Amino acid sequence: MLTRLSVAEFVDRLAAGTPTPGGGSAAAVTGSLAAALVQMVCDLTIGKEGYQQHESFLRPIRERAESLRRELLRLADEDAAAYDRVIGALRLPKATEAEKAARKAALGRANLEATEVPLAAAEGCVRVLALTADLLPRGNRNALSDVGTAAALAAAGLSGALMNVRINLGGLSDPDRAAGIRARAEAIEREARVSEEGVARGLERPA
Repeated sequence: MLTRLSVAEFVDRLAAGTPTPGGGSAAAVTGSLAAALVQMVCDLTIGKEGYQQHESFLRPIRERAESLRRELLRLADEDAAAYDRVIGALRLPKATEAEKAARKAALGRANLEATEVPLAAAEGCVRVLALTADLLPRGNRNALSDVGTAAALAAAGLSGALMNVRINLGGLSDPDRAAGIRARAEAIEREARVSEEGVARGLERPA
Protein backbone atom coordinates (compact mmCIF):
# COMPACT_ATOMS: atom_id res chain seq x y z
CA MET A 1 0.00 0.00 0.00
CA LEU A 2 1.27 3.45 -0.91
CA THR A 3 0.14 4.88 2.40
CA ARG A 4 2.54 2.62 4.28
CA LEU A 5 5.57 3.97 2.45
CA SER A 6 7.84 6.66 3.82
CA VAL A 7 7.75 10.01 2.04
CA ALA A 8 11.05 9.19 0.31
CA GLU A 9 9.78 5.75 -0.74
CA PHE A 10 6.56 7.20 -2.14
CA VAL A 11 8.47 9.82 -4.13
CA ASP A 12 10.80 7.10 -5.47
CA ARG A 13 7.80 5.00 -6.52
CA LEU A 14 6.27 8.04 -8.19
CA ALA A 15 9.51 8.71 -10.06
CA ALA A 16 9.81 5.14 -11.32
CA GLY A 17 8.99 4.40 -14.95
CA THR A 18 5.77 2.55 -14.14
CA PRO A 19 2.16 3.61 -14.83
CA THR A 20 1.26 3.58 -11.14
CA PRO A 21 1.37 5.39 -8.87
CA GLY A 22 0.79 8.37 -11.12
CA GLY A 23 -0.86 11.76 -11.24
CA GLY A 24 -4.11 10.63 -9.65
CA SER A 25 -2.38 9.23 -6.59
CA ALA A 26 -0.16 12.30 -6.38
CA ALA A 27 -3.22 14.56 -6.50
CA ALA A 28 -4.91 12.64 -3.67
CA VAL A 29 -1.77 12.76 -1.52
CA THR A 30 -1.48 16.49 -2.18
CA GLY A 31 -5.02 16.97 -0.94
CA SER A 32 -4.22 14.88 2.12
CA LEU A 33 -1.25 17.13 2.90
CA ALA A 34 -3.57 20.13 2.69
CA ALA A 35 -5.96 18.51 5.15
CA ALA A 36 -3.06 17.71 7.48
CA LEU A 37 -2.06 21.39 7.54
CA VAL A 38 -5.63 22.41 8.37
CA GLN A 39 -5.62 19.93 11.23
CA MET A 40 -2.26 21.24 12.41
CA VAL A 41 -3.41 24.87 12.46
CA CYS A 42 -6.51 23.89 14.40
CA ASP A 43 -4.32 22.20 16.99
CA LEU A 44 -2.11 25.29 17.14
CA THR A 45 -5.20 27.42 17.82
CA ILE A 46 -7.51 25.41 20.08
CA GLY A 47 -6.73 26.11 23.72
CA LYS A 48 -4.55 29.11 22.96
CA GLU A 49 -5.08 32.46 24.63
CA GLY A 50 -7.00 34.92 22.48
CA TYR A 51 -8.75 32.25 20.42
CA GLN A 52 -11.17 30.79 22.96
CA GLN A 53 -14.17 32.35 21.22
CA HIS A 54 -13.41 30.32 18.08
CA GLU A 55 -13.02 26.90 19.68
CA SER A 56 -16.59 25.70 19.11
CA PHE A 57 -16.14 26.54 15.42
CA LEU A 58 -12.63 25.10 15.09
CA ARG A 59 -13.22 21.68 16.65
CA PRO A 60 -15.58 20.52 13.86
CA ILE A 61 -13.14 21.88 11.27
CA ARG A 62 -10.38 19.81 12.85
CA GLU A 63 -12.54 16.68 12.83
CA ARG A 64 -13.46 17.15 9.17
CA ALA A 65 -9.83 17.80 8.24
CA GLU A 66 -8.69 14.62 9.96
CA SER A 67 -11.40 12.59 8.22
CA LEU A 68 -10.52 14.08 4.82
CA ARG A 69 -6.81 13.48 5.40
CA ARG A 70 -7.46 9.78 5.90
CA GLU A 71 -9.97 9.57 3.06
CA LEU A 72 -7.65 11.20 0.54
CA LEU A 73 -4.79 8.90 1.50
CA ARG A 74 -7.10 5.93 0.95
CA LEU A 75 -8.01 7.32 -2.46
CA ALA A 76 -4.32 7.55 -3.38
CA ASP A 77 -4.14 3.77 -3.03
CA GLU A 78 -7.47 3.29 -4.80
CA ASP A 79 -6.38 5.41 -7.75
CA ALA A 80 -3.30 3.28 -8.35
CA ALA A 81 -5.34 0.09 -8.01
CA ALA A 82 -8.02 1.40 -10.39
CA TYR A 83 -5.52 2.20 -13.12
CA ASP A 84 -3.81 -1.16 -12.62
CA ARG A 85 -7.20 -2.72 -13.43
CA VAL A 86 -7.41 -0.63 -16.61
CA ILE A 87 -4.03 -1.96 -17.67
CA GLY A 88 -5.10 -5.48 -16.78
CA ALA A 89 -8.25 -5.13 -18.88
CA LEU A 90 -6.25 -3.81 -21.85
CA ARG A 91 -4.06 -6.92 -21.68
CA LEU A 92 -6.97 -9.37 -21.84
CA PRO A 93 -7.06 -11.59 -24.93
CA LYS A 94 -9.17 -10.51 -27.90
CA ALA A 95 -8.74 -13.31 -30.38
CA THR A 96 -12.39 -14.42 -30.40
CA GLU A 97 -15.68 -12.54 -30.31
CA ALA A 98 -16.32 -13.85 -26.79
CA GLU A 99 -12.91 -12.64 -25.64
CA LYS A 100 -13.50 -9.26 -27.27
CA ALA A 101 -16.84 -8.90 -25.49
CA ALA A 102 -15.33 -9.89 -22.13
CA ARG A 103 -12.43 -7.51 -22.64
CA LYS A 104 -14.76 -4.64 -23.57
CA ALA A 105 -16.90 -5.21 -20.49
CA ALA A 106 -13.88 -5.40 -18.19
CA LEU A 107 -12.41 -2.27 -19.73
CA GLY A 108 -15.69 -0.41 -19.29
CA ARG A 109 -15.83 -1.29 -15.60
CA ALA A 110 -12.18 -0.38 -15.10
CA ASN A 111 -12.48 2.94 -16.93
CA LEU A 112 -15.51 3.90 -14.86
CA GLU A 113 -13.65 3.19 -11.63
CA ALA A 114 -10.59 5.07 -12.91
CA THR A 115 -12.87 8.07 -13.48
CA GLU A 116 -14.88 7.90 -10.28
CA VAL A 117 -11.89 7.55 -7.94
CA PRO A 118 -10.22 10.85 -8.95
CA LEU A 119 -13.67 12.47 -8.91
CA ALA A 120 -13.94 11.42 -5.26
CA ALA A 121 -10.45 12.86 -4.67
CA ALA A 122 -11.55 16.13 -6.27
CA GLU A 123 -14.59 16.16 -3.96
CA GLY A 124 -12.27 15.71 -0.99
CA CYS A 125 -9.91 18.44 -2.15
CA VAL A 126 -12.70 20.98 -2.64
CA ARG A 127 -13.94 20.25 0.88
CA VAL A 128 -10.44 20.82 2.26
CA LEU A 129 -10.24 24.06 0.31
CA ALA A 130 -13.51 25.20 1.87
CA LEU A 131 -12.09 24.41 5.31
CA THR A 132 -9.10 26.67 4.66
CA ALA A 133 -11.44 29.57 3.84
CA ASP A 134 -13.36 28.93 7.07
CA LEU A 135 -10.19 28.55 9.14
CA LEU A 136 -8.34 31.59 7.83
CA PRO A 137 -10.11 34.31 9.86
CA ARG A 138 -10.17 32.20 13.03
CA GLY A 139 -6.90 30.28 13.09
CA ASN A 140 -3.70 31.17 14.88
CA ARG A 141 -2.28 34.22 13.13
CA ASN A 142 1.23 32.84 13.52
CA ALA A 143 0.20 29.99 11.22
CA LEU A 144 -1.33 32.16 8.50
CA SER A 145 1.12 30.93 5.87
CA ASP A 146 0.28 27.33 6.76
CA VAL A 147 -3.39 27.95 6.00
CA GLY A 148 -2.40 29.60 2.72
CA THR A 149 -0.18 26.64 1.88
CA ALA A 150 -3.03 24.26 2.68
CA ALA A 151 -5.27 26.19 0.29
CA ALA A 152 -2.64 26.08 -2.46
CA LEU A 153 -2.13 22.34 -2.00
CA ALA A 154 -5.88 21.64 -1.96
CA ALA A 155 -6.28 23.63 -5.19
CA ALA A 156 -3.38 21.76 -6.82
CA GLY A 157 -4.76 18.39 -5.74
CA LEU A 158 -8.17 19.36 -7.08
CA SER A 159 -6.75 20.44 -10.43
CA GLY A 160 -4.74 17.22 -10.80
CA ALA A 161 -7.66 15.02 -9.81
CA LEU A 162 -10.00 16.68 -12.31
CA MET A 163 -7.43 16.29 -15.09
CA ASN A 164 -7.50 12.56 -14.42
CA VAL A 165 -11.30 12.56 -14.41
CA ARG A 166 -11.54 14.30 -17.77
CA ILE A 167 -8.90 12.24 -19.52
CA ASN A 168 -10.70 9.05 -18.49
CA LEU A 169 -14.16 10.24 -19.56
CA GLY A 170 -13.41 9.22 -23.13
CA GLY A 171 -13.25 5.60 -22.04
CA LEU A 172 -16.81 5.54 -20.70
CA SER A 173 -19.39 3.77 -22.83
CA ASP A 174 -22.43 5.34 -21.12
CA PRO A 175 -22.85 8.92 -22.41
CA ASP A 176 -25.30 9.82 -19.67
CA ARG A 177 -22.91 8.68 -16.96
CA ALA A 178 -20.09 10.62 -18.63
CA ALA A 179 -22.26 13.75 -18.84
CA GLY A 180 -23.15 13.49 -15.17
CA ILE A 181 -19.51 13.16 -14.14
CA ARG A 182 -18.54 16.07 -16.39
CA ALA A 183 -21.26 18.23 -14.84
CA ARG A 184 -20.12 17.34 -11.33
CA ALA A 185 -16.52 18.22 -12.23
CA GLU A 186 -17.65 21.63 -13.43
CA ALA A 187 -19.67 22.17 -10.24
CA ILE A 188 -16.62 21.28 -8.13
CA GLU A 189 -14.59 23.89 -10.00
CA ARG A 190 -17.24 26.52 -9.29
CA GLU A 191 -17.22 25.60 -5.59
CA ALA A 192 -13.43 25.83 -5.57
CA ARG A 193 -13.42 29.33 -7.07
CA VAL A 194 -15.65 30.60 -4.26
CA SER A 195 -13.30 29.21 -1.61
CA GLU A 196 -10.18 30.43 -3.43
CA GLU A 197 -11.61 33.94 -3.56
CA GLY A 198 -12.33 33.79 0.16
CA VAL A 199 -8.79 32.65 0.91
CA ALA A 200 -7.32 35.37 -1.30
CA ARG A 201 -9.34 38.05 0.48
CA GLY A 202 -8.29 36.70 3.88
CA LEU A 203 -4.61 36.67 2.98
CA GLU A 204 -4.79 40.22 1.62
CA ARG A 205 -6.52 41.55 4.74
CA PRO A 206 -5.49 39.40 7.70
CA ALA A 207 -7.61 39.92 10.78
